[in-house]
Amino acid sequence: MTKTPSPVSKPLNLALQGGGAHGAFTWGVLDALLEDGRCHFEGISGTSAGSMNAVVMLDGLLEGGPERARERLAQFWFGVSQAGSPLSTVGQGPLGMLPGGALGAVWPVQDWMRAWGTWWQATTQGASYHPLRDLLEQQVDFDRLRACRDVHLFIAATDVNSGNVRVFRTDELSSSVVLASACLPYLFPAVEVGGRHFWDGGYMGNPVLYPFFYETATRDILIVHVNPIKRKEVPDQPQEVMERLNEITFNASLLREMRAIAFVQKLLEEDWLKPEYRDRLKYILLHSIRADEALGDLSSSSKLMTDWSFIQMLKERGRKAGKAWLKRHYADIGARGTVDIRREFLHDDPNM
Repeated sequence: MTKTPSPVSKPLNLALQGGGAHGAFTWGVLDALLEDGRCHFEGISGTSAGSMNAVVMLDGLLEGGPERARERLAQFWFGVSQAGSPLSTVGQGPLGMLPGGALGAVWPVQDWMRAWGTWWQATTQGASYHPLRDLLEQQVDFDRLRACRDVHLFIAATDVNSGNVRVFRTDELSSSVVLASACLPYLFPAVEVGGRHFWDGGYMGNPVLYPFFYETATRDILIVHVNPIKRKEVPDQPQEVMERLNEITFNASLLREMRAIAFVQKLLEEDWLKPEYRDRLKYILLHSIRADEALGDLSSSSKLMTDWSFIQMLKERGRKAGKAWLKRHYADIGARGTVDIRREFLHDDPNM
């Protein structure tokens, strides 16, 4: 069972982005929040690595409270480092991921061949194959998760046939659901759940926010980003161009939801609604821990790096960011949002 929140504990919804090994940054943020102990979570939305962080943390909370959740996250990410990256044959250590490192240039042909070789190996082993399936099933009691009624989980995946986002709720969770949320199509075949096939949720919801509007009471949402939204440099090399396109693609769905939140805020702030309709809309108090500076020195290629020292470095960056956010904004939870959506995310949109 989760611990009963203390009288000073504040409810908070968490929205956890996906981004491969960069999800270890989110682990660090969660570790700081759990250690601090002044927040409890009503809803958690996760995509890809964010979904893995979500289910591991919640199962730990259900088993033994915040300290157990911290232990379980540490065990999971150490397990990820032991399982290895599907592209670990590229042979780069963490220094190779920093500016000027080998992966800042175009991958050699043989490395692209290794990537497709990984995909082919996964295909031949069947649709249920994923190097993290065993780890998830060892680390997470999905029966216990499905029985949870105190915390709402929202796990996003992309339906291959319809192109729509599919949001799985708490009572639908399984290892296949989480792996569907993290299924990059150029690495693994689509994951089948309930007769439908799914790819990574990042294409259509990274992470989804709208379930919070309708299925939770708290107005506060903390987004933990792992994909930089802004970059100062304009890429001019093929690999750099592909990496920036990847970041833009995996932020696009989130920015669309930001636009919707900003529009509703404007409706309520400027009193555009008839009184009888005002209560049908929720004024969201948005908070975020950005990745622009925290992870801006890392290339997207480093999302495939699972060296333990690299993962620990990401975790420590996340802990630092989480502690800084709590120190600066804990008092704002429940009182005001700390993100000016139009200025920080949509300032280039002339319609906003």
